[in-house]
Amino acid sequence: MQTGMNDSSPQTISSLMQTLGVRAKTASAVMASASAATKKNALLKLATLLRSNVDSLQASNAIDISRASAAGLSVPMVDRLKLSPSVIETVAQGCEQLAAMPDIIGEIIGMKQQPSGIRVGQMRVPIGVFGMIYESRPNVTIEAASLAIKSGNACILRGGSEAIESNQALAVLVRQALAESGLPENAVQLVPTTDRAAVSALITMPDYVDVIIPRGGKGLIERVSNEAKVPVIKHLDGNCHVYVDDPCDIAMAVKVADNAKTQKYSPCNAAESLLVAQGVAEAFLPQIAAIYAEKGVEMRCNTAAASIINAYTATKSIADGKQLTVPATEQDWYEEYLAPIVSIKVVTDLDEAIAHINKYSSHHTDAIITRDHMHAQRFLREVDSASVMVNASTRFADGFEYGLGAEIGISTDKFHARGPVGIEGLTSLKYIVLGEGEIRT
Repeated sequence: MQTGMNDSSPQTISSLMQTLGVRAKTASAVMASASAATKKNALLKLATLLRSNVDSLQASNAIDISRASAAGLSVPMVDRLKLSPSVIETVAQGCEQLAAMPDIIGEIIGMKQQPSGIRVGQMRVPIGVFGMIYESRPNVTIEAASLAIKSGNACILRGGSEAIESNQALAVLVRQALAESGLPENAVQLVPTTDRAAVSALITMPDYVDVIIPRGGKGLIERVSNEAKVPVIKHLDGNCHVYVDDPCDIAMAVKVADNAKTQKYSPCNAAESLLVAQGVAEAFLPQIAAIYAEKGVEMRCNTAAASIINAYTATKSIADGKQLTVPATEQDWYEEYLAPIVSIKVVTDLDEAIAHINKYSSHHTDAIITRDHMHAQRFLREVDSASVMVNASTRFADGFEYGLGAEIGISTDKFHARGPVGIEGLTSLKYIVLGEGEIRT
């Protein structure tokens, strides 16, 4: 079991992180060669341990909740900290879903015979050691650990100080599952100090850490990206769009635009901007405005959208006849609100919608609601985002919903990991060559 530290001097932090790095590197070699059955067994044991320790996990979580409330953390931040029975059950199910998935480590793809006689292909292998830096949600500890196990990697986890008791309790169960399955406990290590110097050390250890994955607010991700000396899988913002096309099913558009914005306000895959083709704006906007008004969503609109919504409001009793809209500024088109606020713009057509999204979006997730197959195909091809959707809510942009079992985060980078990062995102491909004594002449 890992314990906290009393001495947090720079020398001690450096020594601690060096030790964690050496242990992780050693464990990663064992994990890379672990059998599919052994890894599956560890995941199933972890799911069982989570379910059988709900009470003790909640007791540890209660300490974090009490401390956070006393410190004046906002209600949404405190809510993210909660390890409710349903949250624990969800991560347990994620472990089981991962256990049931095929093991892709060692998979060989693209094998082709060359004129020289050699056969060339690629083999999927673990990355090695990844460092995970995250805030608030303690369930991330299990998501990261379970993905490390399934992908044959080792990981070093540094959770937020506000969730330290919960994370330590979860880490104990992870290490127990590993040990009981014959895998090294040090394949998953939780940094036992809340000192921020540990983050600086973790992201500057290329000898031991192969990739860093920050998961949290923009400030954390910018800091990690700027200071890291190892590759970073990241996304800075989740400015997601829903575009209501002409033609479309208006009832479907209302349902999806409502869900994408209001099902939950804080996730990075919640819609922040609504674009509406002028051909359907008169039919669509009054309906969605009524729903947003009832739910207390502030609408920041361009002139055309405001005109339609306010004219409708004046003839109805919603919001006591008050104007529901606020004039949108240029900054609103870039904004990730993570709150009951949405920017709304009436656009001429599909071309303007695509241009707007590619200019202002954070390249996370964008959706089109349409009846036109060609429009849908153009949107899929031309919108430059990690996830692009047709007739579906942006809230589906999630590793669990994509069938990945769990996700380590969502990447808006353009290298090998893009979108929800699951097992494949934590692996690499190496070239393999099979011959029968061929030599180059």
